[in-house]
Amino acid sequence: MHLYIASSWRNTYYPEVVTALRAVGHEVYDFRNPPSGDPGFHWIDVDVDCADWSPEQYQTNLTHPLAERQFKNDIDAMSACDACVLVLPCGRSAHTEAGWFAGHGKSVYVLIPDKDSFEPELMYKLFTKVCISLDELIESL
Repeated sequence: MHLYIASSWRNTYYPEVVTALRAVGHEVYDFRNPPSGDPGFHWIDVDVDCADWSPEQYQTNLTHPLAERQFKNDIDAMSACDACVLVLPCGRSAHTEAGWFAGHGKSVYVLIPDKDSFEPELMYKLFTKVCISLDELIESL
């Protein structure tokens, strides 16, 4: 199965999930190391002061060449993948990606690695399954 892992740069479980899913034979898109060879995207690569942007600056920088390049990497991978694994904890982008998958009729699995990585969320019922361990995720896929 081709899997898109939606998560956060700050997620410490992410590398383990990518490695484990590949080890059992899945093709996994790794946004930190896209197959295009591009480095993973950070807004600070566009502007080190990105945290202080106005909404207008953000709107303008959505069309920055680095943002455009990574968006293409991600959306191409999303289109090519069969399912999404949302690895908690994560932020807005990962949840947007998971919503895209669900909206396109593709499966979404939520992985809650531990008690500290989530808050209860009713709308996860939109997704295929909520898994509470990596073993359960692998079995469910």
